[in-house]
Amino acid sequence: MTRIRPQYRISPEALALAVFAQPGSGARFDWGLTGAAELGRVCAALVVVDVLSFTTAVEVAVGRGMRVHPFPWGEQAADYARRVGAVAAVGRRQMTPEHPWSLSPAALRTAPVVADLVLPSPNGSAISAAASATGVPVVAACFRNAPAVGRWLRAEGYGSTDAPVGVVAAGERWPDGSLRPCVEDQLGAASVLDALSGVPGGLSVEAAMALAALASTPDVPAAVRGCVSGRELVERGFGQDVEVAAQVGVSDVVPVLRQGYFVAA
Repeated sequence: MTRIRPQYRISPEALALAVFAQPGSGARFDWGLTGAAELGRVCAALVVVDVLSFTTAVEVAVGRGMRVHPFPWGEQAADYARRVGAVAAVGRRQMTPEHPWSLSPAALRTAPVVADLVLPSPNGSAISAAASATGVPVVAACFRNAPAVGRWLRAEGYGSTDAPVGVVAAGERWPDGSLRPCVEDQLGAASVLDALSGVPGGLSVEAAMALAALASTPDVPAAVRGCVSGRELVERGFGQDVEVAAQVGVSDVVPVLRQGYFVAA
């Protein structure tokens, strides 16, 4: 007599979740808060890229010896800073000679060094703060330190299928709050992925396509200056921030999020 064996099936929902994590690759790529949450479930390390301007500001501040606390954009940042004994950064327009700490990388290059700086932003900082709950290392990357970030990840053993890296482009926001993918963060993430080329687990299709955008961009600084986000800052009078952010490979600082704040690895 033929025995009919029961059929076990993976639900479409579970299968979709597995696919969204880009399985089988050592370096993966996605966008925004939701993409970071998805990759954070399965990756051994996350890299957040918000070129204009959170992760560039983090690289500058950490390079000067500050501990940078990520925090979502909002009025609660000042209260949080008081609780942890830190200085809260303000919006670029709110800077004064007495309070020169803001999301401006150019301003942070000359502002007095403080031990702890709370640096809120609606994109990269919010993603970093949420990603810290995953318990995996979270690295802040930009054009300035992308090669150094890649070297550090490789040295730490990340990039295999058993210890994959998730690279997250923060993106910008439309007025309705929805994600606006942006040139500078795609190219910044691709710069990290370029430094990870050849990792044992290879690149996911998404990561490879992001990297292809970098390969077809002959002048990255010009692209950063000419993209929507870069032009917006220039027109608002913050062109120096764009110039600082567009510097490629000038820093060996690798900011890693530990115990709620970024410090140099």
